[in-house]
Amino acid sequence: MVNVEKSVLVLKHFVLILTLIVFNNSCFAQLEVAKIEGKQINVNEKAYSLAEYNAYIAPYKTNIDNDLNTVLAFCPETLEKSKGQWQTNIGDFLADITLAKTNPVFKKRENLDIDICILNHGGIRSILPKGDVTTRTAFEIMPFENTTVVVALNGGQIAEFVDYFIKEKKPHPISGITFTIDETNKPIDILVKDQPLDLTKTYYVVTSDYLSNGGDNMNFFKKNTKIYDLDYKLRNILIDYLKDVDTIPIIKKIKVTQIKK
Repeated sequence: MVNVEKSVLVLKHFVLILTLIVFNNSCFAQLEVAKIEGKQINVNEKAYSLAEYNAYIAPYKTNIDNDLNTVLAFCPETLEKSKGQWQTNIGDFLADITLAKTNPVFKKRENLDIDICILNHGGIRSILPKGDVTTRTAFEIMPFENTTVVVALNGGQIAEFVDYFIKEKKPHPISGITFTIDETNKPIDILVKDQPLDLTKTYYVVTSDYLSNGGDNMNFFKKNTKIYDLDYKLRNILIDYLKDVDTIPIIKKIKVTQIKK
């Protein structure tokens, strides 16, 4: 008798579960998307904002603003990328400090020295103004999250870069390399660390992860024999440098010379 009662109870549970499954499936089967509507909401000064939201984020905004407005160094003159045919003062500055800051890191990790720094003109997004320089300035100059990598290239690929540089006619920031453009628009006297370029030698070039992947059509980087990720953002290099100095030194070194016809 007990077994019969248990069997009936199990059967009732089974019927109940089966009924729920059928009911749910029938409900889902009846759901249909009849219409989809959307509208554009402009985010501007007229956008609706709840006071409690502003109150919630206010402490975080204050802390961030305090950090961004911290004065790191003093710049004796404005550095900008709009002036200069083959070089700009801000481009020279950024390439020089990138090479200076990353070489000790690379030396410690790989027991090798970086020979050249190559950055891109378009990656510089603001000026470095005369006067006090803040953390905010660093974010304005380099708003992207690009990190530095070291790429192993042979001398032939360095020569390809020089050809690319002349063809592009843009003052891409460089450090560690100098050359002359002759009357026929060809490169001569290519020097790396003041030594003639050796086409058979391996050179270590620090650049951004964007350029190392062929960004800005710098496809010679993709011919590398090895690549090292330094995990050191370009923006952080700038901030670290500014923290280390009181006044930014203005160094005017001629890196690219052109012989006029």
